Amino acid sequence: MIFSTHPLHPEVTAELRTLGDLVIASAPSEAAILNESAGASIIVVRAPIPPEIFTREKALKAAVRHGAGLDMIPLDAATQAGVLVANVPGVNAVTVAEHCIWSALALLRRYPSVSADLRTAGWAVARAHSDHGRELSGRTIGIVGMGNVGTALFRIARGGFGMKVLAVTSRPEDLPDGAEAADLPTALAHSDVVVLACPLNDRTRGMISAGELALMQPGAVLVNVARGPVVDERALLDALRANAIGGAVLDVFDQQPLPGDHPLLSLRNVILTPHMAGITEESMLRMGQGVVMETRRILAGQKPVNFCNREVWQEYRARFGAHGLE
Repeated sequence: MIFSTHPLHPEVTAELRTLGDLVIASAPSEAAILNESAGASIIVVRAPIPPEIFTREKALKAAVRHGAGLDMIPLDAATQAGVLVANVPGVNAVTVAEHCIWSALALLRRYPSVSADLRTAGWAVARAHSDHGRELSGRTIGIVGMGNVGTALFRIARGGFGMKVLAVTSRPEDLPDGAEAADLPTALAHSDVVVLACPLNDRTRGMISAGELALMQPGAVLVNVARGPVVDERALLDALRANAIGGAVLDVFDQQPLPGDHPLLSLRNVILTPHMAGITEESMLRMGQGVVMETRRILAGQKPVNFCNREVWQEYRARFGAHGLE
């Protein structure tokens, strides 16, 4: 049985059903995932997986992430149980990069205030915001994290808007031509738009706090498409309320879903989206196709292409027998 925490693209659903019985969770909740995944041999992951599933399901072969980030999969628990973990990296990179550009543009052109005032205060009040709108072209963008998303964003920002790109990366030797390596303080101090596209780990957790926000230019925009805990949310709220920075674009939060009474919802110098930067019809199909590819390989006894816990392979072979495994 193949179990998915969420509904999938119709073409992907049809393909997975050719590989086995497909069960879709009734809700992407911990209780539903825990209860309804019983008997699964493959779990398609788009919501956090309770670690006890890995010890309970003796026939579970793999958890396949519908996307790139592995924070929804307790990797240690999967590895200890001899369960393969695979993901589908890179296929939604341009989707996320486009989201960064349109949302930064919208904030620079004061779209939240324009839209709200046009509906409630009238044409003249809304139009007055345009006097303070700013263009993106020719400005400086700081990209924190130059993986698939950061690289896709570089291409759009540099090639489409003629922006200067300051890149914060642990691998400056791999930067594309036209990107300038910078440390975090330099990127924060000199960028009109700062995009966080880094993984969440011990080094990046709380990386942007009061001190870092104080380095940013008064009109600069912070875009977070990484993970919520990369930013100290309380410090960001203080900076936004004081208009110490130009605004923030947030697709990820400390608590998800975002509570209905969260103070961010009352601010006009923010654009908020419900963790959807990487989701479009096209990206969902590409991610799903990657899931199908990995599922097919695993069920055929082959290693996944994007194998995230390779150290588990011998344990996996011991669980299922070496016959037919490559």
